[in-house]
Amino acid sequence: MRRTLGLLVVTLAVTGVVLLSQEQQPQQQPQAQEGPVKTFTQRTDEVVAPTTVLDKDGNYVQGLKPAEFEVYDNDKLQNIRVDEIYAPISLVVAIQANDKVDAILPKIQRLGTMLQSMVAGEAGEVAILAFDHRLQKIQDFTSDPSKLEASLKKIHAGSSTSRLNDAVEEATRMLRSRPPERRRVVLLISETRDHGSEGHIRETLTNTPRPDPIPATARNVPGGGPQTPDTAIQMTGGAGYGANFVPVFVGIFKSVKEIFVDNPVEVFTKFSGGREIPFISQRSLETAAAEIGREIHNQYLIAYNPNNKEEGGFHTIRVTVKRRGLEVRTRPGYWLAAVVQ
Repeated sequence: MRRTLGLLVVTLAVTGVVLLSQEQQPQQQPQAQEGPVKTFTQRTDEVVAPTTVLDKDGNYVQGLKPAEFEVYDNDKLQNIRVDEIYAPISLVVAIQANDKVDAILPKIQRLGTMLQSMVAGEAGEVAILAFDHRLQKIQDFTSDPSKLEASLKKIHAGSSTSRLNDAVEEATRMLRSRPPERRRVVLLISETRDHGSEGHIRETLTNTPRPDPIPATARNVPGGGPQTPDTAIQMTGGAGYGANFVPVFVGIFKSVKEIFVDNPVEVFTKFSGGREIPFISQRSLETAAAEIGREIHNQYLIAYNPNNKEEGGFHTIRVTVKRRGLEVRTRPGYWLAAVVQ
């Protein structure tokens, strides 16, 4: 039986996932020899919010001036910078390559030229990562479509494991090596569930290297058990598409045991301001990849240095446009650990 349902093309705007400035890393504070708990200081120097603006017909709105945007961090107005200069893209394509996607791989292997031209774009570069129980860097960053085509053909279906969380974390680690002026994006082609990752979803969301700057007493407990309407509402704050995901992010970062993440892909896309599109056929896969490429190249990159860093916990981000009748999409927020003295 062909397994084609449940596969998604997902874009994760990693520029917007990183909570630390690219020069700043978590610093461990001095610790007494007998103290059992390590303390860390983590600081957010700059927050980046990739933002999509649509008109009433769903068309991308270009040409908005920085003065037309307002950004609120925990409902506090921020002094923002809106990048209007094109930033070249570094793209990691993370592809599920376990036994469940054997019938899909030939479709994915035809995407080489499209990934370079329509998704990464001019001056863009692409790397290929495949995952089952292994994380395999099939192709390092390149701008050569022929190398991408050849590398995709090297991917073969493997075991029954799907280390989705670990793959996203590895992709972001690869992107951290790229020059800071480049925009960093993960394109994830996979099913929605994780099967066998070593890392927790919170570690992937924070995108920080181990050792984890969050105290060990607050570590995530692996999810388990069936998803019910009650647990879905507990996660999202409501039912159905478009629900408020802030409660699930808060629960993940605070390691609330009752939080069950049935669909980590949806959590990644909501947290980063990305997008997920299902596909079945070759045509729908190419359409999905092209649509994600269009959105990436029509976004505004809004950055700001928060004026409320003393507020620990989850910071909500709200972007408004002064023109009427426009829809604005961005990441819902970010986590800022309180400074431990």
